Amino acid sequence: MKRDPSELFKILGVDTRLKILRLLQAEGPTGVKRIAELLGITPSAVSQHMKVLRQAGLASKRRSGYWVPYSVDEEGLDACCCMLIETCTCGCKGRTRRARRLPRAGLASLIERRRELERELRNVRAKIARRRGAVHKTG
Repeated sequence: MKRDPSELFKILGVDTRLKILRLLQAEGPTGVKRIAELLGITPSAVSQHMKVLRQAGLASKRRSGYWVPYSVDEEGLDACCCMLIETCTCGCKGRTRRARRLPRAGLASLIERRRELERELRNVRAKIARRRGAVHKTG
């Protein structure tokens, strides 16, 4: 499901949700009580934030008996990152930021990144060929 960037950025505009995502990335699957303990908030507040993060596709849960560990949804987070890169106006196209995310990226993201790099390599080769041609013409 394609999300509106402003809706997703509003969800991530809450500092506690960012802290939860960072904590889940650092700790791995974690239960509500442990998240609450580490962040100094109530378990019910954590549950509400987790509901929003799950609905946004940024987190997931997996029941294991009575324990319900939450974890980061890597593909959802990668899609969010791509959405932010598309929104960026600096012209970097995420080259510097995306490189740090690749080890955890999903297969589709890796394939798309490979295509981008191949296009970029073709462009660089074409520029080199043009400059070599210009040097030979003037030389």
